[in-house]
Amino acid sequence: MTSFDNLPEQAEAKRLLTAALRDGPAHAYLFHGPAGVGKRRLAVAFASELLGGDLRVERRSHPDLYVVEPLGDQIRIDAVRELRRDLHMRPFEAQRRVYLLFGAHLLNDEAADALLKDLEEPPEYAVIVLVADEVGPLPETIRSRCQPVPFRRLSERAVREDVRARAPELAEDEATAIARVAGGRLDRAERLLDPAAARRRSELLETARSVYADPHFEPAKAAARLLAAARARGAEAKEQEEAALEGLDLTAREAEQRVRRAGRGAEREELLASLEELASWYRDVLAAAAGADKALVHVDRAADLREDGTIARLEGAERAAELVRETWRSFEEFQLSPSLALEALFVQLRRAFAGLITVS
Repeated sequence: MTSFDNLPEQAEAKRLLTAALRDGPAHAYLFHGPAGVGKRRLAVAFASELLGGDLRVERRSHPDLYVVEPLGDQIRIDAVRELRRDLHMRPFEAQRRVYLLFGAHLLNDEAADALLKDLEEPPEYAVIVLVADEVGPLPETIRSRCQPVPFRRLSERAVREDVRARAPELAEDEATAIARVAGGRLDRAERLLDPAAARRRSELLETARSVYADPHFEPAKAAARLLAAARARGAEAKEQEEAALEGLDLTAREAEQRVRRAGRGAEREELLASLEELASWYRDVLAAAAGADKALVHVDRAADLREDGTIARLEGAERAAELVRETWRSFEEFQLSPSLALEALFVQLRRAFAGLITVS
């Protein structure tokens, strides 16, 4: 039994890593897949196994473990140069030295070129593990020199079990709703359990309903509410990062960059998650109108959805879900002004339900 057997699902990744422990590891691995599905935890567990199951790996205090994290919004060449200097030091205690590069998709061009040289001729005792949320930004020359270890979104059952373990007091429909909204991501499920996140979710769903239910709906105010929620999440992330940096030997500039990156990343993630939930709400309105209650994501709001899901709103709900998905894709692919893009989205959403809204 290995230390990653207790981690949820990811059968293919575990099969590959079990074989590596049995037959001997390759010199480099690329853990890739969506954020929040266990890549980091499994990378640390793999490192622990390679270093003899030492508990110091979890605390990142093992002398034969080297960890690289993004600084700011990139991994820069200086970090790879420091890794290179360490790479040519022989193991202190274990038979190997293990190098974990988290956020490998954030390697800038210079850093990627420098890392490639280390991947081409690594010392025999080194195992390098790149952990990336997406492989597209990584050069093919790097990808081809690593054994790929794929990760997938977790099942609803796995996420719900994690939610139940963290919050056993939740009603069944609440736990199911959080698991479904989380979309296969444990990190998102954990955040949804936070009281502040729960309030943001409630406000988001009221905004979603107001598009077709409030005769005095104002797109600009709806957009402002989503932006305010994203900024609140960003501020929380910055506070958490500041606390995590206490006691670390970083320059003021490095600390500031890490805090700023944490805030920006959390703000963007919150905005994308909000758009996903908006789309799922309108799909739920569609499902409720069709009588498909078992397909609802927001099962904890089933009464509201049954009230809202009228036959007259079928076409509007279908169009609304697609409009939100289009905006989500645009945010993913392009640098958009959030305020303008969101206001434009809510104008279009209102139009999707045009003719069904009565102004008193």
